[in-house]
Amino acid sequence: MSEVVTGDAVVVEVRVAQMPSRAVAIIIDLAVQVTVLVGAYALLGAFAVISDSAMLTAVMITLMVLVMVGYPVLFESLSRGRSLGKLALGLRVVSDDGSPERFRQALFRGLAGVVEFWLLYGAPALISSLVSQRGKRLGDIFAGTIVISERAPRDRAQMIVMPPQLAGWAARLELSQLPDEVVQAARQYLSRWHDLSPQVQHEMGVRIATQMAAFVSPAAPPGVPPHAYLSAVLAERRRREETRLARRAGATANGLPQPGPYQTPRPGPYQGTQPAAYPQPSPYGQPGPYEQPGPYGQPGPYEQPGPYARPRPPAPAPEPPKTTPGGFTPPQ
Repeated sequence: MSEVVTGDAVVVEVRVAQMPSRAVAIIIDLAVQVTVLVGAYALLGAFAVISDSAMLTAVMITLMVLVMVGYPVLFESLSRGRSLGKLALGLRVVSDDGSPERFRQALFRGLAGVVEFWLLYGAPALISSLVSQRGKRLGDIFAGTIVISERAPRDRAQMIVMPPQLAGWAARLELSQLPDEVVQAARQYLSRWHDLSPQVQHEMGVRIATQMAAFVSPAAPPGVPPHAYLSAVLAERRRREETRLARRAGATANGLPQPGPYQTPRPGPYQGTQPAAYPQPSPYGQPGPYEQPGPYGQPGPYEQPGPYARPRPPAPAPEPPKTTPGGFTPPQ
């Protein structure tokens, strides 16, 4: 896993493609390109007798450029970062900030691929991928892109889920102080949970869960296993990040800032001052300034409550959530 920072300064976790899957995707793409070139040259050879030699050479060079450069550029531009090989392996090319690949970046990758794969037989790409922490080849470095995998491991996808019995508790969590180091340790523990012995599962889980509990409040309910606690916290953290990204994307698409979950839009300088269709009563049981006199002797906008008017009782204050000291028990 790797983290990318979007243009809105939001950290998004992505899974960087591994070298074996990228190598297989490249082999598939090269096989398609070689097949197209051989077929094109066979067709040109059939018409070589009636064609001029200079024109034939120019057409062959043009075909080579179109196949070597145009194939990856065209496919990655139209399919948002996926060629035929990447589509078969579940890979995608994205920008360093996680945004879709642009045509300019696809062109840089295609031109660099001619040198890396066709002229130098993939040696620069192999060396660069081994040196780079994100497995970038030269084309990725020049274009500012990264190849990610859209197919997560099955065990990992099953572990980081929200336990249904902890969903209500997780919705009230305070996660602003949670360090990235603890999150990364919890994520690695959950990804290798099935490969550990039961004793190691519990001991390592208790240690990481205790570290995370120092930055997360409220405490976990009693009797929660460590792996369930960590999975609930990570799932809630991921849900909030996805919600924040979706809200920002909606505001960008509309061209207007969107109000937050606890904000109400304020009237602008050009908005009318018409009362709402269903005005709400003001607090403390007093009538609002725009309420109309209703039936059965309800008071008007500027009238005092009559002798028979029954004031509305104030709404009861919500009870604070009951929390109990948390604890982590071994998995059954």
